[in-house]
Amino acid sequence: MRSLHVPLAAAALVAALALTACDDGAGGDGTGGGGTTGGAKAATCHLAVKVGPGNAATTAGDTGNVPVTLTNRDSHACSFEGYPDVELSDGKSSRSVADLKGANPQKVTLQKDETATFTLTYVRGDGGSLSAAMRTVKIGVPGAGSAQSYPWSYGDVALKTPSEPDASVSPVQVAGD
Repeated sequence: MRSLHVPLAAAALVAALALTACDDGAGGDGTGGGGTTGGAKAATCHLAVKVGPGNAATTAGDTGNVPVTLTNRDSHACSFEGYPDVELSDGKSSRSVADLKGANPQKVTLQKDETATFTLTYVRGDGGSLSAAMRTVKIGVPGAGSAQSYPWSYGDVALKTPSEPDASVSPVQVAGD
């Protein structure tokens, strides 16, 4: 009889996790802050995130593009809409990356193992006062829980102002669109 309790306990745990594992599309506000509506905590999706490889800007003033691929690792569909929250950090301070102007974010729904993408576009810095040697990129996806940091290997980023990188981020879209 003891062996019956373990499968039942495991089934209960799996069911509880499944109920909280994925966004039903109602959560998030579409702005990249993704997480709450009406004070209630929205369910989150489990996404695998891959940063790059990108076409790096090799010379000061050149533009580089870094694709970020999101893969749904949940057993249920995950939905989100809008721009990811992206911050670049040089180890001393973080700078928010602006949303790409003129883009039209669409709702993205991913089934298990389907992918979506967005692109971080930046201008290579010259190492001077309006440049920052970035070390990490922090990415938050609407409806996907807490933001995570990843190594930045694309060199200095030019700054428009001391607190604003010369960079932009596209909205999340289904991979291949």
